[in-house]
Amino acid sequence: MAKLYEIVGAFKELLEMASEENMDQKLISDTLEGVEFEFEEKADGYAKVVKMLEGDVEAINNEIKRLTEKKKVIENNISGIKKNLENAMLVTGKTKFKTSLFGYGIQKNPASVSVDDETMIPNKFLIKQEPKLDKKSLAAFLKENEVPWAHLTQTQSLRIR
Repeated sequence: MAKLYEIVGAFKELLEMASEENMDQKLISDTLEGVEFEFEEKADGYAKVVKMLEGDVEAINNEIKRLTEKKKVIENNISGIKKNLENAMLVTGKTKFKTSLFGYGIQKNPASVSVDDETMIPNKFLIKQEPKLDKKSLAAFLKENEVPWAHLTQTQSLRIR
């Protein structure tokens, strides 16, 4: 079986032959039919590989989702266990001790900021940010309007059904 680039080359060669005045139409038709069959068979092979790889991607995404959910469950379990131990230590008053394996202690965390009224905060505490382009709303605007500073670009891609 020919390689895809060889089939494309045969199509080009056939186009060149077809442009000659003395070319036999029956020969062109027969050659084109053979090349088209090979091309379609090759395309089917490519499509099978694409579909298998898409299946792999879906399986990987499902596994990522499953593992992410499992990770969240484990992290929640860790948090719950630590909270139970912390509460037990506070209730018993045993807030600092060591065992042969670990050291335990309840300590204060660094202070965190709690904002009561954001409108009262002085500007020196605000971070200035560059404006961000909203491409979705700009695309909707460009569908209805023509402007010199932006335009819609239409591309194409292969769809295998």
